[in-house]
Amino acid sequence: MNKSTGNRFIFLGFIAAGFTNIIGMLVASGFFTNSAFHELSPEVFSDFGTFMIMVWGLAYLAVAKQAHQLPTICFVFAFEKAIYVYTWVIWIGNKSDMLPIIREETPLLALFYSGYGIIDLAYALFFAWVGIRALQK
Repeated sequence: MNKSTGNRFIFLGFIAAGFTNIIGMLVASGFFTNSAFHELSPEVFSDFGTFMIMVWGLAYLAVAKQAHQLPTICFVFAFEKAIYVYTWVIWIGNKSDMLPIIREETPLLALFYSGYGIIDLAYALFFAWVGIRALQK
């Protein structure tokens, strides 16, 4: 991957991460109206927690053009995503038996809780890769 193509890929990855956080939280929470979304994991997805996830999305958007030059912030983002992966693994381990019930009532909510950790893992690896790449330059 040449420098220009690589930087464009990184830029688009950060844009995607930002909009995933912002739009993902709005849709999954029903624009903050779906009480079940918040009740299933109140320590992570309270109204405040959901809003702060959207703020992280804004941070990704804010650094998108310079991310390929900012290894430290990339590692911070990777660590932040790893924390959400951890919370998802704990949630899946403790509450995955609820997913069929949730799926019957709200398929979108079940889809979100089934997979948000996988998406966060992908972004964590992406952010770490960008950070490593930036250090090598």
